[in-house]
Amino acid sequence: MKFKIDENLPVDVAKLLKQAGHEADTVHDEGITGADDITISKICKKEKRIIITLDLGFADIRTYPPADFEGIIVLRLIKQDRKYVLGIAERLVTALESENLTGKLWIVDEKRIRVRQ
Repeated sequence: MKFKIDENLPVDVAKLLKQAGHEADTVHDEGITGADDITISKICKKEKRIIITLDLGFADIRTYPPADFEGIIVLRLIKQDRKYVLGIAERLVTALESENLTGKLWIVDEKRIRVRQ
């Protein structure tokens, strides 16, 4: 799978995905830091990448219909420090082994992954 890691996440999330055999680019590495959500979403569509973000705006299915994307993953976490986010990302990598994300929105919290289509 191909991922785009939003600027609000540690770059280590991309490293974790790469170690699991996925392709992962960061917004920072591509020089689009500070771009608005619409711009990021258009780039993800064009590149057929799954966006991973802490930005709850991407959970709005009226603005970002999951069917229009390779996938959207929104992390909705109590804490957002690097160590905590990486722990959740490890759990996410495990879930990716058995689930297809195409056309789906995953809202990931500490206890579960909610899936919307």
